[in-house]
Amino acid sequence: MDRRALIAAGIALIGAPALAQTEPPPPQTEGPPPPPLPTAPTPSYPARSQADTYSRDELVNSASDFFGVGAETVAAVIERVFRDNGKPTAYIAGEEGSASFVGGLRYGKGLLYMKNRQPSEVYWQGPSVGFDWGGNASRVFTLVYNLQYPDMIFRRYPGVEGTAYLVGGLGVNYQRAEDITLAPIRAGVGLRLGANVGYLAYTRKRNILPF
Repeated sequence: MDRRALIAAGIALIGAPALAQTEPPPPQTEGPPPPPLPTAPTPSYPARSQADTYSRDELVNSASDFFGVGAETVAAVIERVFRDNGKPTAYIAGEEGSASFVGGLRYGKGLLYMKNRQPSEVYWQGPSVGFDWGGNASRVFTLVYNLQYPDMIFRRYPGVEGTAYLVGGLGVNYQRAEDITLAPIRAGVGLRLGANVGYLAYTRKRNILPF
């Protein structure tokens, strides 16, 4: 190899790293990372809240004032209902009229009470058939179980057969629809505790026809 070839080869070896350093970086094919997706705000209320319950003393005092009788008389029947069902989430205080001779009708009106909610008006009506007779005009104090919202009360409640009790001069029986149980406590003229079967429909407005 002659002198000129050696010089040209040396220059090429020396200049290669410099050329590599001066080459521009390859263009970026990817854009900037996408912004993070917004997260949903955490609700400040529970997804499924449970209604507060009433204690025995709260209901004994309310029912005693409602019926105008001594607390001892009301406590006897409320303790019976508590023993069977526990603490209720609501109660209804109202009045009703009914009459029967084998077949009967019942109409009522009252206020539904739940903790942390305004009282709401409710009506009920229904037929009954059985071995009882007579008529009555009663005050009714109904303990309501597993009611989470006031609107859940509006449905038909068949009577639970074999659950009529007479405790301390007050009568109580049970009505049930799905997981909601009603325990109406009645006192009045012509108290009927005969063996009857039927249902009560709870509605927002008065219905003349009970069916």
